[in-house]
Amino acid sequence: MIDTEQLKEDFSKAKVLIIGDVMIDSYVWGKVSRISPEAPVPIVNVDRREIRLGGAGNVALNIKALGAEPILCAVAGNDEESRNLLYLLAKRKMQSDGIFQIPDRLTTVKHRILAGSQQMMRIDTETDNIIDSAHQEKLLDFVKEKIGECHVVIFEDYDKGVLSADFIRQVIKIASEKDIPTVVDPKKNQFLDYAGATLFKPNLKELREGLKLDFYSTDFKAVEDSLFKLNKLMPVKSAMVTLSENGVMISDFNKTHHIAAHKREIADVSGAGDTVISLAALCLACKMPIEKIAAISNLGGGLVCEHLGVVPINLDLLIKEIGRLGI
Repeated sequence: MIDTEQLKEDFSKAKVLIIGDVMIDSYVWGKVSRISPEAPVPIVNVDRREIRLGGAGNVALNIKALGAEPILCAVAGNDEESRNLLYLLAKRKMQSDGIFQIPDRLTTVKHRILAGSQQMMRIDTETDNIIDSAHQEKLLDFVKEKIGECHVVIFEDYDKGVLSADFIRQVIKIASEKDIPTVVDPKKNQFLDYAGATLFKPNLKELREGLKLDFYSTDFKAVEDSLFKLNKLMPVKSAMVTLSENGVMISDFNKTHHIAAHKREIADVSGAGDTVISLAALCLACKMPIEKIAAISNLGGGLVCEHLGVVPINLDLLIKEIGRLGI
């Protein structure tokens, strides 16, 4: 059983370098009482608006909420939304010196329109072109400057152009030389570009698309086989796949563990993957065995699904649930 007080202390000592796509999650909350006379669509009467850190920014929020120190390395535009992004970082007392603003590039924003607890529409503002070589060099210089003080590196990929194959390869090489673990939350474009990573964490959809396979989340033998196929195509030290209501599976290719999901009242799955990768990274930095990494990550991902919208994990609640469940 995990010593939760020691876990909190270990988390509080960790520094985490988060490299990837940062964005803003924008929410418009309102009520629907009628249909528009202009088109067959509902009219949302706005009650309030809110902006939150999203993408790699939400991972940073989770890391901070867990008591550790996040260091973000990402790009934004030179626009009003980028100023909102920097404001949100400052508000949360997080560093922004690793956010490089690129003229004529859009800052990624996911606009969500909600009526009560129902999401009516999402509108995305984004650029997904790979950033130019000059800005990749700036990011790499920042990584070289900061990585020595960090205990783990997270690649947070949303296919928005920060992570290229060559950049990923160079960062993993630097981290490996310094014996710093690397954790990957992948997307489609660079899915098989993370050879040598310490922990590779796709969700089921990403794993199936990345390997061009089709199987159900309840076919645990097929899931395990897919992890071994992944390792043949792209050797990594361990891999963990999230299976939604069917929990998670993790393997170091010697032993494989399936952790069942805990029953929850699910309000919104948005941001659960960010919580899972944050917990997995910190547990890995604390040198936990893979089954404990999977169990704690699985628990945290389920807890944030009980809340509407993208929210970071609550450490006290997590600690309480670890104790209650005897993890």
